[in-house]
Amino acid sequence: MATYTTKQQKAVLDCLSERADSPVSAAAIVDALREQGEHIGIATVYRQLEKLERQGSVHKVTTDEGAYYQFCTHGCASDCCLFKCERCGRIVHLDCHQLAPLYEHLEHEHGFSINPRKTMFYGLCRECQEGA
Repeated sequence: MATYTTKQQKAVLDCLSERADSPVSAAAIVDALREQGEHIGIATVYRQLEKLERQGSVHKVTTDEGAYYQFCTHGCASDCCLFKCERCGRIVHLDCHQLAPLYEHLEHEHGFSINPRKTMFYGLCRECQEGA
């Protein structure tokens, strides 16, 4: 099925891809786009973010401060998940097929089906481990 991309959707995706190393709020996306001369409302940004999330182009990261969005460098990879460093706060994407056996175990042995696209693991990134 072909995906139709609007000018607004492309602008939102481009904004996120330029900031791929960190999650961004919808309000920050609006501000960045307005600085670039794009006049786009917050409701439109949210609609585009929802579409991009469904397509697998964007991860939605829910925090105590609200929702943030991050460009997915792996596209629609089914085993793609997020890792958040508890020290520096950096969020990284990981596309690792080694997680599939864990997901299968949880489903077969415990009756729980994991959604990798909404899964976040917490720990320490390599840089913070080396700096410790």
